[in-house]
Amino acid sequence: MRTVTNLQDQVQQRLDELVETELGLQVAVYKDGELVVDAVAGPVTSDTLFYAASTGKAVTATVANVLVDRGILEYDAPVADVWPEFAAHGKDKATLRHVLTHSIGLPALAPDTTVDDLSDWTKITSYLASAEPWWEPGTKMTYHAETFGFLVGEIIRRTTGRRISDVLREIVEPLGIADEVYIAVPPEQQSRVATLVEADGVEDAYAMLSGLFGKVVPPEVLPRAAHFNNHPEMLGAERPSAGILTARGVAKVYAALIGEVEGIRLIRPERVAEVTGPVLTMQDELLGNQATWAMGYPVGRLGSTAEESPTTFGMPGMGGSVGWADSRAGVSFALTRILFDPAQSDSAVEIGNLVAKALC
Repeated sequence: MRTVTNLQDQVQQRLDELVETELGLQVAVYKDGELVVDAVAGPVTSDTLFYAASTGKAVTATVANVLVDRGILEYDAPVADVWPEFAAHGKDKATLRHVLTHSIGLPALAPDTTVDDLSDWTKITSYLASAEPWWEPGTKMTYHAETFGFLVGEIIRRTTGRRISDVLREIVEPLGIADEVYIAVPPEQQSRVATLVEADGVEDAYAMLSGLFGKVVPPEVLPRAAHFNNHPEMLGAERPSAGILTARGVAKVYAALIGEVEGIRLIRPERVAEVTGPVLTMQDELLGNQATWAMGYPVGRLGSTAEESPTTFGMPGMGGSVGWADSRAGVSFALTRILFDPAQSDSAVEIGNLVAKALC
């Protein structure tokens, strides 16, 4: 246990150095189902919830993968089987696999979407059902920044009759983290959410994001500034492309996805490789990079490529949070922070690399 003990100390020391600029941080690491690092710095505890942006997409994908493992969903069944309206404009053969690999061809919200519309589940999902795909599903891909969660969530709602938030709670309750991993935070829990603070010069970062995502996210919705995500209405909205969580909570989700935690597995061992290994590699049509996707998670550790860390998968968030797991090493990692900086995730890369060097 010497390496693990030293790692806790190393991570804590680095967080204590970073907190002056990053204001508040959490880091959690699981190794073979055991919590081996639980470190915080600043005015937060391990129980503090953080709006973690797209880091939450991994939780949404995990709900879908658990339901597939349980025989409730199927990767290759047409979405229109459970959501008939979705068949419009040639989407009758589009599948959950296409959604999870961001290859379904529906990356864009309606051009007139407003911030308030992000809380209107029916309006967003009705638009997606009626929308014409940018390409034949499965033939190309691009990152579905906002639409991903609504697509997965509506497939789950149509199949189960329940909100994805409710299904998530049922899945993670046996792990003891039902109050640490949220899509929508109930009002009585919102006092636990850290108040995000925007980094200096963030306007330049938002301009960069507008250049990247302007074709798919309307100007009124992008940028989504920290003050927007601090708002109680947004914290309580059902937006499965984002998550509000603790580092410990999301790291535990990853740990239970790749192995056993306290006697609990989220999926059967024989399905882990299918869920977490590469299933699609293509050039991202919007961002221009080569992207490798597992079932809802990009392959590779933040700061490295899929080729450099092929057994690692996970999801970063726009403000600088991240979660990932290495299925070969049995390691999962998560970092959250108060400083909301869309252009900088150096601490997540640095601490993640420290953990990977020690345990992977």
